[in-house]
Amino acid sequence: MRFTTLGHSGCAVSRLCLGTMTFGAETDEAGSHEQLDVFLEAGGTLVDTADVYTAGTSEEIIGRWLADRPADVTDRVVLATKARFPMGADPQGGGSSARHLTRALDASLRRLGVEAVDLYQVHAWDPFTPLEETLRTLDGFVRSGRIRYYGLSNFTGWQLTKAVHTARRLGLAEPVTLQPQYNLVAREVEWEIVPAVLDAGMGMLPWGPLAGGWLTGKYTRDERPTGATRLGEDPGRGMEAWERRGTERTWTIVDAVRRVADQAGASPSQVALAWLRERPGVSSTILGARTTEQLRANLASIDVVLDDDATALLDRASDLHAADYPYGELGQDQRSRTLGDA
Repeated sequence: MRFTTLGHSGCAVSRLCLGTMTFGAETDEAGSHEQLDVFLEAGGTLVDTADVYTAGTSEEIIGRWLADRPADVTDRVVLATKARFPMGADPQGGGSSARHLTRALDASLRRLGVEAVDLYQVHAWDPFTPLEETLRTLDGFVRSGRIRYYGLSNFTGWQLTKAVHTARRLGLAEPVTLQPQYNLVAREVEWEIVPAVLDAGMGMLPWGPLAGGWLTGKYTRDERPTGATRLGEDPGRGMEAWERRGTERTWTIVDAVRRVADQAGASPSQVALAWLRERPGVSSTILGARTTEQLRANLASIDVVLDDDATALLDRASDLHAADYPYGELGQDQRSRTLGDA
């Protein structure tokens, strides 16, 4: 396993993170505990969950695992969770207000069976709660020792930048991470969000690194998915829905990933994960697996190193071909500057 820090913090974490959204839903408790064991045995440390994952069940499963394992194992865990989305029908049951975040953190700590979490993340922007209220609440959690760091998730570039500079203006603790969707298919974050992350000295924890299964190589152009796969069971599933994501660009990317995988002697999943791991600003990539076998295969991506030619091939295939303004060639020319010859 390789290690880095959570953004500008001093907290060391594994370059691969165990995502636990499947716990209690697609993966039962025994399988979830096995995944945690395998991840720690492989040298992994960062474990990411959220209160909304299976309505709190994911946190409860992790809590029982923490209680059942010896301290020399569990002490290595860097534990991250999130709050913001509603946990019930109560209008106060969601958002990033002081009231909701305080209650949400209390509930998460209770389910996890711990006194503090290492990284507490605001799961999405809240258009109703003043940002100052949210940041003061998070700063209070840090000062009280109930969280050690905080991060953001699914924020746009301007939202992230506003949060960072508001925290600085108020003398509050600053966010150390952003958790966005990022993969070879979804590279739009590179236009504004990645530069904002780098400018703030934060680290990224990409979710959906395999684009909901599209980058595993298990789907083909001429055959709709069936059987025990995410799209086989639900072809209209969210952002990775078959009709929404099955574009010519996506198939071009999948073909390139397969080609690189054949050349590298690796699986398509491992190639996609290796590409993402080396992108600017990425601290740790979140692995989400239904089975322990899938997790083991994805953990092996840490040993896959792409050469310059392979990276360039993937970059070309996944190029978003942005319009000329503001992200394309003409917009970039407007923002460029030369100092002339000496």
